[in-house]
Amino acid sequence: MPVLTLYYDIVCPYAYLGATQAQAFADAMELELRWCPILLGGVFKALGTAQEPAATMSPAKARLNLLDMLRQAELLGVEAAWHPHHPVRTVRAMRLLVACPEAIRPALSLALYRAYWVEHRDVSDPAVLSEIALAHGVDPSLSTSSSAKEALFRTTAEAVELGGFGVPIWRLSGEGHDRFWWGADRLPLVAAALGRSWPAPSPYAPSSEPRPITFFHDFSSPFSYLGNAQIDALAEAEWATVERVPILLGALFSQIGTPNVPLLAMAPAKATYLARDMREQAATRGIPFTMPSAFPLRTVLPLRVALLQPDATHAIYQAAWVHNLNIGQPEVLRNILDDAGFSGAALIEATQDPAVKARLRANTERAHQAGACGVPTFQVGGQIFWGQDRLEQVRQAVRGWRGPTLQAV
Repeated sequence: MPVLTLYYDIVCPYAYLGATQAQAFADAMELELRWCPILLGGVFKALGTAQEPAATMSPAKARLNLLDMLRQAELLGVEAAWHPHHPVRTVRAMRLLVACPEAIRPALSLALYRAYWVEHRDVSDPAVLSEIALAHGVDPSLSTSSSAKEALFRTTAEAVELGGFGVPIWRLSGEGHDRFWWGADRLPLVAAALGRSWPAPSPYAPSSEPRPITFFHDFSSPFSYLGNAQIDALAEAEWATVERVPILLGALFSQIGTPNVPLLAMAPAKATYLARDMREQAATRGIPFTMPSAFPLRTVLPLRVALLQPDATHAIYQAAWVHNLNIGQPEVLRNILDDAGFSGAALIEATQDPAVKARLRANTERAHQAGACGVPTFQVGGQIFWGQDRLEQVRQAVRGWRGPTLQAV
């Protein structure tokens, strides 16, 4: 039987969401589930990354990350709320978990998660930890034993050696499998590796009233390409309409204080994983994908073309992310447009109109005012969703779901 190992730390809300789904997933996929406590701060220290990632994010990104966690919890039917004193030190809790009997570990882990993410208790307090441990028949003194310290160090090193850079990590091993995925929402990819499927939660029925979807995008982003390749099918299935709004991603990043090319600013382990994740998501969805040799792409000119001729959007995305053409070069772009049935020369000439340049700046500001922190960003009513891997949330919003709002966070 293949083994699914869950690497986790109580301090991470996404690891909490993943932990609530772990046993049901393992049962459905006929996997042996192994719970492996690690110290997330130890992973960050080993990789030289910030101990509090949210503190290094732009306010827009940090806000959307928090909102996303609350949305995921609501759609999964998991009770969760942001801890007012997050992050709380979890080293004692994780030592307790790594030292306790394996048969008790799942229940004790979920109890500690509830204490942190539902009851907002201080799991670093020995009295709180003792109460929870004793309720599960576990000796609280295990959390201070030298063997627990050594065991937690080993499991954390194991996660780093694997290529991990955060939690939750899902490692599939045995019977020809040996790979990992990062994120509470990546269980569908684990299932796909097994030749199975794991559906996203879909608690809302289709709506009889069509709703518009605003799609902020930039040809420079591989994630935007993947979002563009999927949004029309979603809209057609849900009787929705799509408004494509080209923006200049670099200008948005400049406004909110994000590196101009985030992929190049990441820790190597994370960048390596995300490159693989992009390819895997594309393959799972049947979307052809090639990383352009000219990356990072210059996209001001094609974005202006898309403003003038939205119907050229697909051809430009395909040229860049399937056929590896440098869409930032005018002569290349002209040929792409000509081949797609447009007048390339006329469109490129029209992009020099000051009014077109002003529209692109206005679109970028519109995205900024909406609260976007990157692309693709989708807006349904007053709700915004960031990332092509959040299209199921977009679907639920089109169906009428009103999850947590930015104003409430």
